[in-house]
Parts: sequence; C-alpha cells; structure tokens
Amino acid sequence: MRADRRSALLVVGVLVVSAVLGGLYGPSVRATASGASDLQGAVKNFTRVLAILQQNYAEPVDTDHALYQGAIPGMLRVLDPHSNFFDSRQFSLLREEQRGKYYGVGMTVAPRDGHTVVVAPFVGSPAYKAGIRPGDVIVRVDDKPTDGLSTAEVADLLKGPKGTVVRITVAREGYADPIVFTITRDEIPRHAVDVAFLLRPGVGYIKVSGFNETTDRDLAEALKQLNAGALSGLVVDLRGNPGGLLNEGVAVADMFLDKNQLIVSHRGRASQERRYYAVRGNQGVQVPLVVLINGTSASAAEIVVGAIQDHDRGLVVGETSFGKGLVQTVSQLSENTGLALTTAKYYTPSGRLIQRDYKAVSLYDYHYNRKGPQQPTEIKLTDGGRQVYGGGGIAPDVIVPMPKLNKFQDTLLTRDVFFRYEAGVGGFTRHFLGTKPEITRSFVAEEAVLADFRRYLQKQGISYTEPDIAENLAWIKRKIKKEVLTSVFGLTEGYKVELEEDAQVQKAVEALPEARALYEKAKKVTAQRIARQSTLR
Repeated sequence: MRADRRSALLVVGVLVVSAVLGGLYGPSVRATASGASDLQGAVKNFTRVLAILQQNYAEPVDTDHALYQGAIPGMLRVLDPHSNFFDSRQFSLLREEQRGKYYGVGMTVAPRDGHTVVVAPFVGSPAYKAGIRPGDVIVRVDDKPTDGLSTAEVADLLKGPKGTVVRITVAREGYADPIVFTITRDEIPRHAVDVAFLLRPGVGYIKVSGFNETTDRDLAEALKQLNAGALSGLVVDLRGNPGGLLNEGVAVADMFLDKNQLIVSHRGRASQERRYYAVRGNQGVQVPLVVLINGTSASAAEIVVGAIQDHDRGLVVGETSFGKGLVQTVSQLSENTGLALTTAKYYTPSGRLIQRDYKAVSLYDYHYNRKGPQQPTEIKLTDGGRQVYGGGGIAPDVIVPMPKLNKFQDTLLTRDVFFRYEAGVGGFTRHFLGTKPEITRSFVAEEAVLADFRRYLQKQGISYTEPDIAENLAWIKRKIKKEVLTSVFGLTEGYKVELEEDAQVQKAVEALPEARALYEKAKKVTAQRIARQSTLR
C-alpha cells in the first residue's frame, strides 16, 4: 500500500512538472482548448506507458528510479542543460550548499580504490580537533562497517543532529591497529570564501569558491581582515567557482562597484525585466582589482566578472569562463524533491548574453568537452569604451592558460604518488608522515626527503631517471610540501603552497598597475558622461 501511494505521488509529481512546463514553454501564455487537449492527451499517454511498464516489464520495476532518473530528467533535458530535477538526497545537498552549513563532523572524504578516505578535516571542526588526518581510511562508523558502502553513504552516516555523538574507526599509515575517535557533531559552515591572505606586502588574495547564503558576509569579513582599504592591490580568485545564488552574486559585485551602477539584468518569457544595481557601493574600497577566471567559472561567478569587466572596475585574467547565462528558479516538490527550472536569461551591464550554444552539442560535450572559444554573437562596449563579447562565456582581458603537465608529472599524478590509499599501501606523503617526523610550517622537502621519495618510487615500481627528477625537482618539492602541510595544518596551508608557482596568480599580481589605470580611466569617462548629461538638461 505504501509503495502504491508513493508511486501515485510520483506520477502526480511528473504531471505537475508537465503542467508547469506546458505553461512556461508552450507557444502561448494563454491556455487554449487545443493546448489543454494536447496536454491531457500527453498525460494520458504517459500514464498508459507507465502502467504497461509496471505490469509487463521483464523484471520488477523500481518506479522511483524510472521517474527520478528517467522520465523527469529526460523531460527537462530536452529544454536546456541547466533545468534539473533533484531527488530527495540531491535536494537536501543542494539546500545545504545554499544555506552554507550542515551538521556533522566537518571533513572532506573521497573514494579511493574501494575505500572512503579522508581528504582533509576542516580546520577547527570536530574532526580536526579530534585528530583525524588526511589519508585516514574510514573503516567503521558507529557499529556499521564501511565495506561495500559508497562514499556518499559513508558521508550520510557521518552527518546527524547537532550534539549527537558518532564513533569513527580509521586505519592510519604507520599504525598497526585501527584508531577509534568519539566525536560530537556540530554545525559545520560551508565557507564560500576559502582563504584570504597577503600574497606579498600590500597585495591581498581572496578565493571565493561558491555563492551561498553566507558568501557576502564571508567576503565582507575577508576584506575587513585584509584591511582592503589600505591595500595596493587585490586578487579575487573565481576559478572553479560554479556559481550559486543570484542575490549573492549581486551582493558580491556591489562590494566593488560604485553606488547605483548596474550589476545585472534578467528577463524571461513569463517574467518582466528586472535590473539589479549596486545599492551600497564599494564604501570607499577602491583598491586596484584583478579577477581570476577559468572554464569552470560559471553562473553567479560570471555575473560578478561581467559587471566588473563592463564597468572597467578591474582586469580579468585567466581563461574564458563557462558561459552560463540562464537563470533557474528552484521549487520544492512533494516527497522532498526539487525542480530547478530555467525561467530567464541574464545580461551583463553592457547588455551581453554570455550563454554558450547548447543546441548543437551533446549534454556531455556541453559540460565537459569544450572545444576552443566560440565565435562571439555580439559586441558591446565597456564604460571606458573597450570592446567585450557575448555568446561564449566571458573572455579575459589577459589570457593566461594553465601550464600543461609533462609526461613524468602526468605519470606521478595518474599513479597518485603523493597521496594514495590502495590495499594498505599509502602514497608518499602518508608513508613519510608514518615515520612521525616533526613538521613545522617552514617545512621544505630537503635532500633526505627526496632520497626517501626516490626509494618510494622504486618500491612502487615507478620507473624514472635522474634527469626526470632534475627537470621536475621544483614541482616535486612543491607537491610534497603541499600534501605534507595539508595533512598536518589543513587545506589552507596546502593551498598557499599551490599558489607559489601559479602562473595565473603571478600574472594577476603583475597586472595590478594596469588594473589601476583602467579603473581611473573608467571613472574619468563616467564623470565626463554625467557632466554632459547634466549640461544637456
């Protein structure tokens, strides 16, 4: 009876979505007799197919799976790549990301060779305070062994109400017996601002990884921490930022633009145009600004970059962004499921629609296999008169591709040499830390460490020559240092090491004087335009 009721609810859910789609994407906003008849006929055909499937398919049918993973996503997929259906677990995770918090122990885990391995505990989290380390292999949660469980299932076991206790049993390199941690769950913030520190005296760096409900507060705190008003330059890193909440993107752009400057506008077939302006403005923070982007900077991240570029507020460095110019409205459906439906397109202040073409490529190629920059569909002008382009993401003002790995580097990373768990054999970092050395933040991979690294490669059957080591010595030392500091001090310390030789970050710092000149010119041009308009009145 319960299964039948659930199936009925699911069918109703599909019909509701069908009705919504009919209303939003039909040929006319007004319902017609023929349109209603067509919809009724489609619904009748769908329920007939589902009934035949349930009664006659060769094996028992999981109706949940057929609808959640088949009918509804398939219906949405023919519209655009970003309209999406979320089952109850996916919708719960989406809400966690949007709220910027969840309840658990506070660590990142990942699948490695059939096991669930700790990537890193968040600094200050219950897991961090308890002493869980990167590389620890989770073998049991409370009384439940993790063998046969997916990493998602293990992550669900680690979560729970605030104040509840969970026992985590881990296997650790260098320890013969498993280690048991008893941890009290707490609220774990999902910080959208990962790190904020000085790259060099007077030059700040802020990494923004997403746009959730706390992003503007996190960024405001980071700017305060860096004393942004006194900086000579600021680098904001939006590389790999997939976007998130529109309002948070607007709030972040507001912190850098002058009051009353247009940030973004959007309009759709069933929604009137809405324009978003800077209501607070930069409040005196006029530090020269460079923004870093790459091919996975998307959505709200592109709203921020588009506003900064169109107003010549800062210089954009890196690689062309993803090119997502569609706005989704997220609605909760029955059974704790959700629907993200494209309801509008957004436009940068100059009027650019930066959405890439998705009709002439497969869904996989659209998301994962971009083949070079697309031809721009429109040309617009920035406040200072520079040309900018629409139709294929946001092109950086200074193009800096990330260096490609050479063959030896690719081999070491493919074999997961620096951090691995495989049938009881750890990567080099786990092996090295298993010898229990004293590690400080000034750690570097000296010759003794490199000699140990060579022995490790030999033991793992990884062939190399001394020229291989010499040619890649700086890269190897940096990788070892990053993993060691991440394991001992957390993700932030490891991330700082990663940036030391980052070509895009280095170029961003070099481009700060150009960013200053660009901003000063834009302010003069804008002031002259306002003066002319005042005279004409």
